[in-house]
Amino acid sequence: MHIPDEGKARIIQELVPGKQITLAHIIANPDPDLYLKVGLDPADGNSRGAIGIVNTSPAEMTIIAGDIATKASGVRLGFVDRFSGTLVVTGTVSEVEAAMEAVLTYSSEVLGFAVCPVTRT
Repeated sequence: MHIPDEGKARIIQELVPGKQITLAHIIANPDPDLYLKVGLDPADGNSRGAIGIVNTSPAEMTIIAGDIATKASGVRLGFVDRFSGTLVVTGTVSEVEAAMEAVLTYSSEVLGFAVCPVTRT
């Protein structure tokens, strides 16, 4: 049975567990409202200039990434989700940059992960 093509593309997205970092992004100098909207309290000392976001697969890698990030610099953990693979850290811009680089370097060089470049806004 042939279904006529109406010029619409059908996109199917799925997560295939692999050894990868699919997102590493730094938000420098975010608006204070952004902290609140993502569930961070800007009054607790975390709003120090930057937010870092990492997405990993397998999702459990987020725990390791959080450990590496906090040991590499003075970042604070904002969110660690071992089910979705999302890590959010906060700190100064330089702290977040150092944490992100440490996570990507360890993931790539020690664990053999495919990693994306760090992006920034």
